[in-house]
Amino acid sequence: MQSKPRGIVLITPTTFGVSNDTPIRKIEEAGYEVRRNPVGRKMSEADLDVALEDVVGIISGLEALTEGVLARSQLKVVSRNGVGLDNVDLEAAKRLRIRVFSTPNAPTVAVAELTIGVMICMLRRISFMDGQMHAGVWEKLSGPQLTGKTVAIVGLGRIGLQVASYLKAFGVHILGVDPAKQGFLEGIQLVSLDEALDRSDIISLHASGSTEILGKPQLDRSKVGIYLINAGRGGLINEAALQNAMDSGKIAGAWLDAFTEEPYDGPLKTYRQIVLTPHIAYSSNEARKQMEIEATDNLLSGLKTPWR
Repeated sequence: MQSKPRGIVLITPTTFGVSNDTPIRKIEEAGYEVRRNPVGRKMSEADLDVALEDVVGIISGLEALTEGVLARSQLKVVSRNGVGLDNVDLEAAKRLRIRVFSTPNAPTVAVAELTIGVMICMLRRISFMDGQMHAGVWEKLSGPQLTGKTVAIVGLGRIGLQVASYLKAFGVHILGVDPAKQGFLEGIQLVSLDEALDRSDIISLHASGSTEILGKPQLDRSKVGIYLINAGRGGLINEAALQNAMDSGKIAGAWLDAFTEEPYDGPLKTYRQIVLTPHIAYSSNEARKQMEIEATDNLLSGLKTPWR
């Protein structure tokens, strides 16, 4: 006779466990029933209210786990399959005695490697020429080298510092912007955002949260011909202000991996100087596997450990 499951675990990321079913098996072997995302997309509050019925633990993506959602649930553990926790009402979770975990280490190398790769791709216009070649157009274009440029890294957490460590090999002058730190950090001079905008050739955003950092005032202040990178959350760059700055010729190029609304279907798609990727900076094979294992281990550990 099959024993009754210890509880139900909801998994909301649609790709979780697809390429490697070890996390799913670990949850089931621990005695829990797995419930997959029933809508096949980012879940709304109404979706969550239905799917969380009788659920004791959730492995979550970017859906909003608001106070209302948490209060109406029977959750004991939220295990975020990712870095940030700004989509989780942490105060409400604490008050409701729900344990909350994330996987901050797993994506570090993947995001940092892709940042360097796209930085060079953007400067040398590789993506644009690739599109031209596929369209049958043979046109040789040039662009600036990375060596000798001034790059400001906004947000010197794990990922920002990893990007800085890679950039040092290119002979780049690195500035750091981080309101939580001052002076020098690992040999990086820390400056204000205004000073970084005045001095930098490239601004690379790796800040946590989704509070706007680069809006119209900041883009107006920046150097002409600056390059922008957002490998953080959507909303760090004001998309309308970026579009206006592109139209005026103020911005030479940009890479956006995250957007205010996803999937993105806005006007920036028409700008060939902008490299667009569908929120995949963290998504190397190795990082995905590590992140899913860590999220699973966090979930099971949280369910096993009594609240204190």
